[in-house]
Amino acid sequence: MAFRRRNKSYPFFSQEFLIQNHADIVFSLVIFILIGLMFEATAKTAILFIQPQYNVTTLSPEGEVTLYHYGWKDSATILFYFFIAIILHAVVQEYLLDKVNRRLHLSKSKNTKFNESGQLGVFHLVSSVWSFYVLIAEGYLLHPSSLWENYPHVNLRFQVKFFYLTQLAYWLHALPELYFQKVRKEEIPRQLKYICLYLLHIAAAYLLNLTRVGVVLLFLQYVSELGFHIARLFYFTDETHQKAFNMWAVSFVFTRMVTLTLMFLAVGFGLARVENQGLDLEMGNFNSVLIRMTVLLLVCLTQSWLLWKFIRFQLKRWREFRHEQAIRKKAAAKQPLRPLKRDSLGNHENGVLKAENGASPRIKKLKSP
Repeated sequence: MAFRRRNKSYPFFSQEFLIQNHADIVFSLVIFILIGLMFEATAKTAILFIQPQYNVTTLSPEGEVTLYHYGWKDSATILFYFFIAIILHAVVQEYLLDKVNRRLHLSKSKNTKFNESGQLGVFHLVSSVWSFYVLIAEGYLLHPSSLWENYPHVNLRFQVKFFYLTQLAYWLHALPELYFQKVRKEEIPRQLKYICLYLLHIAAAYLLNLTRVGVVLLFLQYVSELGFHIARLFYFTDETHQKAFNMWAVSFVFTRMVTLTLMFLAVGFGLARVENQGLDLEMGNFNSVLIRMTVLLLVCLTQSWLLWKFIRFQLKRWREFRHEQAIRKKAAAKQPLRPLKRDSLGNHENGVLKAENGASPRIKKLKSP
């Protein structure tokens, strides 16, 4: 299974060989783990990588329900879906983005941004739909108070735990992809910032048992980012498509406001009123004043930083637009007026109407200026 066209062969385990064949190497590791399921001696080890661990069966009015909590074995599951993310990244790049790039003939800088938006656009679309399904299935939208009631939310349903594991796996896979995709050095710091921010917030929500609030915030964030990457993809196909950026700007500010409001409501007020207060690592309770204030400070600083970058970017665009308008006005003012020429009869050339279908021409006299 080859993901890249190989125009040249490189020595084994050289840098270019690993970059060109990294998806095939990872695919071989995934096949090796799946083959382990076929043998009884290795099946228990292989299942650690594929299926979420730490399941507990409890009784409910609906019958027996299997719930999950987190532990160190989750790292094996994250590693497996880390490999899956690398493979899917290569599939999207080879069979979708590269084909579009050949038709658009973009420059190298635009090509890098197009690939970035293409990859993240697909991921944000899938994650938005998935997180919205979790919100509907778990009833978080119909019962907002469930975001903080009965804390700590130690036991998770399969779809919630699997959602968090795949989210961590995807953003972890984005780190080596900076090397595999040969991202330019000036682009690496910017991408590292948002990758690390996603990892920090998702891991904090998962480990502090704030998974319900985390799913809502991720849904809002992914929908907003989906709009941005769709707008940028349209812009690269045709630079006249800029109205989508205006729609994204509105959704961006709205997302920041809703995120801050929800965090203060759920963490600042909701968790402060629940019965389980204090720090208890065995019970998974992190509902102490210090942790709540740290979480709120982290989210507020992140949202403020994003708003500050957004405002700076919009002001820069506004200044550039005003500067371009001023240059155009100056150029129009300096352009001299061209006098109208007269023919032998003393009429303006614009006043002569050409005959149609061989008819004799009629001369329309205009007043001299």
